[in-house]
Amino acid sequence: MAGTRVGVWLIGAKGGVATTLMTGLASLARGAIEPIGLVTALEPFTALDLVGFEDLVLGGHDIRSGPLGAEARRMWSESRAIPPELVDGASGFFAAVEKRLRPGTLVATGERIRSLADPSAASVVETPRAAISRIRADIEAFAAAERLGHVVVVNVASTEPPPTHPIPLDFAEIDPLLDDAEACPLPASSLYFLAAAEAGASYVNFTPSTGATPRALQDVAIQRRVAHAGCDGKTGETLLKSVLAPMFAARHLEVMSWVGHNIFGNMDGKVLDDPRNKAAKVRSKDHLLAAILGYAPQTHVSIEYIRSLGDWKTAWDHVHFRGFLGTPMTLQFTWQGCDSILAAPLVLDLVRLVERARRDGESGALPWLACFFKSPLGVAEQDFSRQVALLHDWAAARA
Repeated sequence: MAGTRVGVWLIGAKGGVATTLMTGLASLARGAIEPIGLVTALEPFTALDLVGFEDLVLGGHDIRSGPLGAEARRMWSESRAIPPELVDGASGFFAAVEKRLRPGTLVATGERIRSLADPSAASVVETPRAAISRIRADIEAFAAAERLGHVVVVNVASTEPPPTHPIPLDFAEIDPLLDDAEACPLPASSLYFLAAAEAGASYVNFTPSTGATPRALQDVAIQRRVAHAGCDGKTGETLLKSVLAPMFAARHLEVMSWVGHNIFGNMDGKVLDDPRNKAAKVRSKDHLLAAILGYAPQTHVSIEYIRSLGDWKTAWDHVHFRGFLGTPMTLQFTWQGCDSILAAPLVLDLVRLVERARRDGESGALPWLACFFKSPLGVAEQDFSRQVALLHDWAAARA
């Protein structure tokens, strides 16, 4: 794989996760940091001939204006998350990426995301089909200009609202609706997926947005032999749920209720302050307990935007469970993590692993990547240790 350049096309390229990823990638490429937080820096993945950090070329779409470096510096000024010297060291990297950025689409993004858009992006009126065609052309032009062996499109944009209309199971029913923005049931994340598939690019949905989740779009991926993974990166509270819930099941302790309260203040939090956008995130965070425990305890998940917290996400969970003789007991925990710092290395992992799978001829949903997601596609398993075993089994077969 040495010397083969691979493109990473970021949807939401000016956001916190994307600019943290860029800062990290620039720092890794020049040996300024250790690869802490990267799963692919561990065995057995080091034996898989994964694409090198220095061979990844970044570009992307965004609906906002402003320089990339400013967003990365905000991560320090507001959240004390990225040391200024690393941002300064990545200035040349940011400048190169900015030349490859293109305006994103606002078709079916929802009112909250539209309110954040640059006026020039908001003024663009296009049908879903026109948006797909434009995005596809941008990805193909990126691949040609940079002489890339492959492109992996990664959605790290803000969470969009769930679709308001049912999505047909057959893409043949969806296709004629792409010419009418009002009639088309697909949200923006799905349009980005279709553009990626038409361009022959792999697709990773790191958000709770719809993306390639509908059955009709998963069929498109198979037909076009496109590898994809998602959705919703598992970085914090839900990661702990997927680790702790199996403990209760294995010890035959009955979970009666599980309450999770989340507060954070970054752009994602601002978008999720809208109940319509929040609905997609809550659904993604709340469904795994029943799958692991085998029954559905009473649950409640809340997400609140607290501006002063910046990128620091705090989750407080209260677990009420019952043991021998029916005696009730309680587990409480608090998780505080920097959202973008937790997410960025996982995005790099996913790019490297999905690209490796594509070289092996894999296509469609990649179920062995389940441990990276709250709502993994192609597999029902939610127990984190078992998900990790799926990943290691895949790697062992290729080492």
